[in-house]
Amino acid sequence: MTKKGCRKVTELSICILTLDARDFLRDSLNSIYQYPPKGDYEIIVADNGSRDGTVEMLQVEFPDVQLILNQSNLGFTKPSNQMLRLAQGEFLLLLNPDTLLIENCFDPQLEYLRAHPEVGISIPKVLNADGSFQKQSRRGEARPLEVIGYFFKLGKLFPKSKKLNGYLQSWLPEDEIAEVKAVSGSCMFIRRQTWQEVGDFDERFFAYQEDSDYCLRARQLGWKIMYVPLSRILHYAGKGGSKAQPWQSIYQWHRSYFLYYRKHFSKDNFFLFNWVYYLLMLGKLGFALLQNLLKPKKI
Repeated sequence: MTKKGCRKVTELSICILTLDARDFLRDSLNSIYQYPPKGDYEIIVADNGSRDGTVEMLQVEFPDVQLILNQSNLGFTKPSNQMLRLAQGEFLLLLNPDTLLIENCFDPQLEYLRAHPEVGISIPKVLNADGSFQKQSRRGEARPLEVIGYFFKLGKLFPKSKKLNGYLQSWLPEDEIAEVKAVSGSCMFIRRQTWQEVGDFDERFFAYQEDSDYCLRARQLGWKIMYVPLSRILHYAGKGGSKAQPWQSIYQWHRSYFLYYRKHFSKDNFFLFNWVYYLLMLGKLGFALLQNLLKPKKI
């Protein structure tokens, strides 16, 4: 691993992890320069062994970006920890490379965090490519009923059930500030003091659910997690590395949820329930892998 750039004290550290997402990353960085925060900021990019010319593009077009070069795909948590340890900002931002600023996303979030010192983590309103609200960007704890309601669409059949609709927190208005259980790592603002208290992301999670795990750990220490739709950002979703290795992505998603459940919730349930739930997870993994196998290949 090699690093480029110099350290400096700054207000906001923008940390971007990338893998074979050169064109999306270029657009994302250009949008940051188009809508920069008012205060001093730094951009740190960790590359997970891209082979699409990402590193060369960064070196030529964005020489001020601090660059961490990993020789292989280390997942999400390890490179995120690399960037957070390097970052000097009062506030830290984990940002996906397939995001695009359409306005100044940074200052409203930072102003809110300064005005609410009890808030440790926040996220703006995240939009899909078509401009619709990306519902998965704010969510519940991913307990069994929440997950079952989400994946089997039972929440739509029972719209008044907060447990079955708990994963997407569907009762919350999308344009109102709200306290939530967890937010997506696609655009996660973290107060430095929160990071210092919570510590690193749990590297047992290769990728996925590490954001839910981090938010839960922050809440256990008394920090609030807030959805703050005072600013918006567009997220293409799935273009920042997960689609580069689809089999790996599918496997790691299911593995991470298994680890997340076992770490936080298995002790709350009878062991027979846990084993049945693990079998359901295994069945869903097999179904997802089969779907990927049968999916028409793009030419």
